[in-house]
Amino acid sequence: MSTPTATAPQPLVDLSGLAAGLRWRRRTWLGLALLGLLLGVASTVVLPAGSTAVTRVYVAHEEESFTNATTIGETDVALFETTQVAARALDVLGTTDVRPQDLLGDYRVRSVAANILELTVTGRDGPDALARAQALAEAYIATHVARIQAAADAEAAALSERRATARSQLDELGDQIADVAAQAATPATAAQLEALYAARAGLDGQIQDLGQRAEEAGIGAPRVAAGTTIVDAPRISGRSPLVAAGIAGAVGLLLGLGLGLGLALVGAVVADRPVLRRDVAAHLGASVVAQLPAPLRGPSRLWRRSRPVSERRRAAAVLARLVTTAPGPVSLLELGCARLAASLAADIAAELAVDHDVVVVDDLPGREVQALGVEAPVEVVDGAAHPTVPAAEGTLHLGVGSAGPGTSWTDLARLGGETLLVVRAGAESTARLHEVARQLADVGIHVLGVVLVHPDPRDRTDGTLWDGLHHALRGRAAAAERHPDELVLVPAADPAAQEDADGGGNGAGDDRTTDRGTSKRTKNGGTRNGAGGNGAAEKNGTRNGTDPAVGVTAGDGVEVT
Repeated sequence: MSTPTATAPQPLVDLSGLAAGLRWRRRTWLGLALLGLLLGVASTVVLPAGSTAVTRVYVAHEEESFTNATTIGETDVALFETTQVAARALDVLGTTDVRPQDLLGDYRVRSVAANILELTVTGRDGPDALARAQALAEAYIATHVARIQAAADAEAAALSERRATARSQLDELGDQIADVAAQAATPATAAQLEALYAARAGLDGQIQDLGQRAEEAGIGAPRVAAGTTIVDAPRISGRSPLVAAGIAGAVGLLLGLGLGLGLALVGAVVADRPVLRRDVAAHLGASVVAQLPAPLRGPSRLWRRSRPVSERRRAAAVLARLVTTAPGPVSLLELGCARLAASLAADIAAELAVDHDVVVVDDLPGREVQALGVEAPVEVVDGAAHPTVPAAEGTLHLGVGSAGPGTSWTDLARLGGETLLVVRAGAESTARLHEVARQLADVGIHVLGVVLVHPDPRDRTDGTLWDGLHHALRGRAAAAERHPDELVLVPAADPAAQEDADGGGNGAGDDRTTDRGTSKRTKNGGTRNGAGGNGAAEKNGTRNGTDPAVGVTAGDGVEVT
């Protein structure tokens, strides 16, 4: 009869897992944010936006009124933004490699008030922008004055032509008067002469008026020419290079940070690589017994070198006591952290060498332990040439291997019947962790615990999920011959005899008594059988050489063995 186990409900969205994934991938999004900042600043140096110059021009007109000021301003803006003005400005600058159409895209004009135009020009640098602004303003003023003067000249020419026509008419009229005056004086001729004299007087007045108007038109529009001028000299406007670089860097930083966070979030969801201690423990079926920081990278190795080493040595001291009390050889199997596993094995061997003879079997693919140059009295042997032989009396064998892809699972038993898994957080997928746990169980290698490398810094879980009795009996207690899920119920012994055997509940054992489903475990001596190597082998004795016994009793008249 098997004991039912409870399965914790899984959330639809594991927010804590996502937050842990973002923190664990902080190097990704921080690196992209820094890259965006550098690219933003570099863009202002490699691809400068150019300098901007601003000037204002007052435009005078011959006939102005407040009613048509808006229309006149729009007309001036439209005339300013023509290729005629641009071509004249390029002639002033003496530039031949730029077309007028291209120059039109480098400046803009707006009417800021009645008769006031503001010109904004972009150049390669400050002097170029100032020169362009000055040339464009002068070109527009010259074009505007020339247009007004051309209109005045045309009007003067028309008036002069009309005056010449009137003079020819006056000459004809004079001839007519002379002919009539030569005739005999009669009332008819007198009336005709009077009409001719009146017509000549009118033509004389018209000729004088046309001459005066032609002279005035010939003068042109001096008020327009004198009034249209630059009222605000060109000056550099816009942001300084430092401000532009800062803005571009901030934009690049935000874009890089957003991209990095997006990639990290997608990676945390899609990759399915456990980071939290509780997740790693649940998928491997073994508790996290120690954790180590990730190997330092970059310049931080110069001033933080001692911290990872001290934490690794402290963990090695704890794990060394676990290896010392083992009934047989113990191995370290790495998942994604071969070099750190080799360093940890060297530290454990140094701790063990104080009281024992230690042999380290280096079966890592790159033989990282041998590359470290472990000093005597620790002996390091090549795993390929190491046979499966029982350890000599007083000699501890510590095997170091890999559980990565391509592992020969059936060959791992020679490194030790018990193992410590050195797992880098986020390095392996959930399916891979389950595969490792299943393969180790198939070859009879018991997992004592997990050493988690590079854990989430804010993870406060202890690495063990309570999911019933079979999860509580982890460690070496789970290596008993009978699995906790396969406990057999038999009739209980006599209560009095049982009380005598257990010391009335006050003996040296660890008694836990519960009702209806809660069991009492007694550790007063006995035997424990476990699987190790290539088959079932009897493991007698505890860490100090005594024989433990695991007995479980329950109420309601039954005994669990």
